[in-house]
Amino acid sequence: MTKAEQNQPENLNEDGNVAPNDPLAPEPETAEVAEDQAEPETIPVGDFVDPAEFETLKAENAALKDQALRAMAEAENARRRAQKDREDASKFAINSFARDLLPVADNLRRALDSVSQEIAGLDPKVQSLLDGVEATERELLRGLERHGVKKIEAIGKTFDPNLHEVMFEMPAGGQPAGTVMQVVENGYTLQGRILRPARVGVAADEGQGSAPSAGGSVDTQA
Repeated sequence: MTKAEQNQPENLNEDGNVAPNDPLAPEPETAEVAEDQAEPETIPVGDFVDPAEFETLKAENAALKDQALRAMAEAENARRRAQKDREDASKFAINSFARDLLPVADNLRRALDSVSQEIAGLDPKVQSLLDGVEATERELLRGLERHGVKKIEAIGKTFDPNLHEVMFEMPAGGQPAGTVMQVVENGYTLQGRILRPARVGVAADEGQGSAPSAGGSVDTQA
């Protein structure tokens, strides 16, 4: 017998593997699930908490959740209001300043309207003066417009109580009643908000003898 044959175990089967009853053979796998892998047992809540108390806690939790949602909504609304207030403050910061400049624009227009083109054509100096006043008016209005102040175009428009203030009525001249026929004082808006209404004369309703006004009545001049 060779040395290699002497070192081999005696209980080998024909295939050369260790026989099943050999203590060196590995234990067969078991199908049992380890205890620590088993699903935990569901324990009813009632074993630890009184059902009535549990329902009370659920109601309190729902109330607290509702309060939290309301608080979040109020905070968001407050943030939006604050943001809008800041935007409005930025947009309308020049409200008072622009209002104070409107009489300047009015006086420049009155100066231009007070001199007819016939008279201006007789004297080059008068014409030059009118050109300068007109350029000043144009530059003033352009500067106001850059900051959101725009003149209200009223002539030929239908009376709008949000934009116009009726000063008097005048013959319709074929125009529908309530049509703006004359502008006594120009109106202006600031960022789309009324800064000063246009004071106008409107076409009278020849059938009723009255026209609409911002205050519900019409100021009539002879």
